[in-house]
Amino acid sequence: MPNELLTFLLSMLPLTELRGGIPYAVGVLGMDPYHAWIWAILGNILVAIIILKLLGPISNLFRKHSKWFDNFFEKLFKKTHSKHAHKFIVWGEIFLIIFVMVPLPGSGAWTGALIAFLLGIEFWKSLCLITIGLILSGTLITLAVTGVISGLQVLL
Repeated sequence: MPNELLTFLLSMLPLTELRGGIPYAVGVLGMDPYHAWIWAILGNILVAIIILKLLGPISNLFRKHSKWFDNFFEKLFKKTHSKHAHKFIVWGEIFLIIFVMVPLPGSGAWTGALIAFLLGIEFWKSLCLITIGLILSGTLITLAVTGVISGLQVLL
């Protein structure tokens, strides 16, 4: 399997996303950091598109045909609104960018797309905000993997 495809696919997975794709591509596969950055971001963006496009129709289908799923999604929407809506109101669109950008477990394109869907943010706006967060996250991870961040710490 070509390294680019492997990086792309690894970056689509919910546990690794580009936070695992870039270090693996650069450190294990020996890819050029810039190419690893591009392929990892493209893989993560594709996941966001799929989630944002399919989550609405799938959840509506399940809600329509099952009372249990209707209750489940109703509780999920309420929980997400109570947990994240205030942050989105206070911070605005920067909240979603930062949420996707921060390289911590539970953040990233998968969860960012889910939050955007549950908060009712329209597709193109969500995709743009998530993409900005992914570009920033990918850049930070690439800089860390290539040692640029460590080099800057020596100067400080």
